[in-house]
Amino acid sequence: MRQQPINTGKRFKTSTTPGKDGSDGDLAANPQNAAVTEAQQQQQSHQQYLGDATQALPQFNDIDYSGKQLPEGVTKDDIKAFQSLYREHCEAILDVVVNLQFALVEALWQTFWRNPPAESNGNENELEKRLPKVKLYALCKSDPVLKYLQHYDHMLYQGLVEVLIPDVLRPIPSALTQAIRNFAKSLEGWLKNSMHGVPQEMIAAKLGAVSAFAQTLRRYTSLNHLAQAARAVLQNSSQISQMLNDLNRVDFANVQEQASWVCQCDDQVVQRLEQDFKLTLQNQNTLEQWAIWLESVVNQVLTPHEGKPDFAKAARQFLLKWSFYSSMVIRDLTLRSAASFGSFHLIRLLYDEYMFYLIEHKVAAATGETPIAVMGELYFQLARHLDYNPASLFSLDITDDEDQDVDKKRSQDKAEADSRDWKLPVLGGTGKLSSAADNLPNKKLKTNDTATS
Repeated sequence: MRQQPINTGKRFKTSTTPGKDGSDGDLAANPQNAAVTEAQQQQQSHQQYLGDATQALPQFNDIDYSGKQLPEGVTKDDIKAFQSLYREHCEAILDVVVNLQFALVEALWQTFWRNPPAESNGNENELEKRLPKVKLYALCKSDPVLKYLQHYDHMLYQGLVEVLIPDVLRPIPSALTQAIRNFAKSLEGWLKNSMHGVPQEMIAAKLGAVSAFAQTLRRYTSLNHLAQAARAVLQNSSQISQMLNDLNRVDFANVQEQASWVCQCDDQVVQRLEQDFKLTLQNQNTLEQWAIWLESVVNQVLTPHEGKPDFAKAARQFLLKWSFYSSMVIRDLTLRSAASFGSFHLIRLLYDEYMFYLIEHKVAAATGETPIAVMGELYFQLARHLDYNPASLFSLDITDDEDQDVDKKRSQDKAEADSRDWKLPVLGGTGKLSSAADNLPNKKLKTNDTATS
């Protein structure tokens, strides 16, 4: 019997409860029903921004036990039952995510790992008949099962990312962005609460994949938010002119001289990137055209390493060098009290994050893995230690559970530009802080963890 957390109607469709006359019922007389209907309508309107869910589920193969002994007391029929339960579990998760019923994911996990919530409908009895809990937990210590779940978890979560955020640059409603971010923030806690009593080996494998999934959602929603804020800058001709004037005053020869010892980049390559950047800025290209240019830069740098064992290392080195050079330029603009500092700071945040996105996908393609799997391996190693904090790895902003020292340092780092509100202060001609980039939207994500990278 499949886990059925949602309506029994057609998959990927939400259900409504009309009145007997075909209307929406007596909504005026029942405000609660009206609120539910309004939420359903908003949910349905948000689904137009989702990607294609029909290809989100992977093609499940059998667990490979060739040459290895089954756990004690476990039969081949138990292996088949486990595969069937896991596949149905993945289908149920896809159903609730596509319907934006994120809170039901915790209940699905609790049911699968036999830690059902108090209001459970008794479905665990049927699961116990198909595969007893003692055998399920015995399988959790088996290497073939661990590798199987880790592999297909990565594929499932990659599919869910592509459903929820099919295009990181496309504008999506702020309410949907917030819902996705709240979902990502809750995932790790939900999973830990659902896996009490499960062998530690399985907890580490599952938590590594879920942590990578959660951080990817946070980063992509932040990237999307940055992209929409940057559009206002890139579409403003007066701001572009000011940025060009300020950029032409930057001493790039001095920047290259200081950075060359650290980065050891070819001078001609750096000069060409500088000229291309200025030309693209001068042409007032759209955000999508900038994205094409950034990808061409990545391709240019990584093409010589394609098919070689050092591809991933070269990609990581490029990210470090790109970040170092851009920070040197931002420093020069700061010291010169550039009027367009706020705009440059926003653009720098966006381009750094988009470069990370591109590199992540390039490395995944080169290794034959999903981007989630590339990040998930790191989280898996960390999840084997109980005291790790995955949110601190790639998050640039303040979270609720960070140390006060970290909070203080990050507050100092943001003193020149508070990117959380997208009102970035700049250094004016007097050297004092003045208002920045008038056209930047005064939006912010209402969570405490606006992760970027």
